Amino acid sequence: MAAVVATDTQLMLGVGLIEKDTNGEVLWVWCYPSTTASLRNLLLRKCCLTDENKLLHPFVFGQYRRTWFYITTVEVPDASILKKVTHFSIVLTAKDFNPEKYAAFTRILCRIYLKHGSPVKMMESYIAVLTKGICQSEENGSFFSRDYESRKAYLAGSIKDIVSQFGMETVILHTALMLKKRIVVYHPKIEAVQEFTRTLPALVWHRQDWTILHSYVHLHAEELEGLQMCTGYIAGFVELEVSNRPDLYDVFVNLADSEITIAPLAKEAMTMGKLHKEIGQLIVQSAEDPEKSDSQDIALKTKEIFTNLAPFSEVSDDGGKIVLSVEALKQKRFPPATENFLYHLAAAEQMLKI
Repeated sequence: MAAVVATDTQLMLGVGLIEKDTNGEVLWVWCYPSTTASLRNLLLRKCCLTDENKLLHPFVFGQYRRTWFYITTVEVPDASILKKVTHFSIVLTAKDFNPEKYAAFTRILCRIYLKHGSPVKMMESYIAVLTKGICQSEENGSFFSRDYESRKAYLAGSIKDIVSQFGMETVILHTALMLKKRIVVYHPKIEAVQEFTRTLPALVWHRQDWTILHSYVHLHAEELEGLQMCTGYIAGFVELEVSNRPDLYDVFVNLADSEITIAPLAKEAMTMGKLHKEIGQLIVQSAEDPEKSDSQDIALKTKEIFTNLAPFSEVSDDGGKIVLSVEALKQKRFPPATENFLYHLAAAEQMLKI
């Protein structure tokens, strides 16, 4: 249990409360501990209570400059003790990607607030989870941090669903992720964006890196600045105007129309050849096989690609890291598209001699 305690103490950053009153005003009401004005503004933007279209999104999540946010929003029933409030959102910030874990915990905090109408009881439960990894109550439900491993969160999305929508074109997404390119995904519904984007890092399972995921981004200067500081990323948008921002992406996915577009400047690095066709076929076959797990075969094929790089790699002159010998790669006379891909992969993995 001690390990769980340490983990939660290190992972959870804060809890906050946003309310919409009977006059239609949306206010940041309370938080523990304190938070910055810029993060408060960001979370107000993310919570659906400020939306013009009045659509209620029960749960959204995303990342901003390495802080993950998880927001559960509920409508206040007429019989509630919260007489002047029509809706409220509970916001959790944390260092880890785990939507299921924080959705479960925020739902419990919502029930507590509906019952007591005071943040004090919520804070007690928050501190219990922060210090012990657990909060229990018969009326509001129980929460155990240990039930939510990060690996489960990584495996929650379905690569099979992506393949059923994009077929062989899924290899474009795999290539972009291998080369640490910038992928932007658009759909008018945030739930669709989040479900799709959270699954993409599983296509490069060997990295197990969900820090590249920014599942809910607005075309807001501060957010875009934070995004553009990342070398490669997956960014989800609900604003169609993002399609007119080629400075933000190498690959654009219009999820609503099932279209994938490679930006002109990325076409050279993303040239497809025989190797990509093999990977594409493998991804499709894997997805069609009910016996296979989502990322099993893709992970094996990825390992094989890195094994292909090994004979052309050498220890750098300073005796440090492994680098690619471009001369040795050229002598092998791979098909141009394969050589091009391996060269750009080495660049993405910082294996090129400078």
